[in-house]
Amino acid sequence: MLSHSDTSPEAAEILRERLRRMTPSQRIEEGARLCKFTRHMMRAGIRSRHPDYAEEQVEMALARLMWGDDLYRKARPDWPPLDP
Repeated sequence: MLSHSDTSPEAAEILRERLRRMTPSQRIEEGARLCKFTRHMMRAGIRSRHPDYAEEQVEMALARLMWGDDLYRKARPDWPPLDP
């Protein structure tokens, strides 16, 4: 866990207790939901910074942001290095 958080210790304990009560399946579903939400917010940030990007360019910039420059270039050498 990170050493710095904007979550109070009390709130963090409530979240931990909620996770403890979840079944493994529920934890997986929650993780998937959080990943989907994170990608949605990252796309929104890219669109905000680059309103001229087409959807394909947004997805390319998202891949670069998520994968990092080295993996992006190795995995998709045919894609341009769009700014995220």
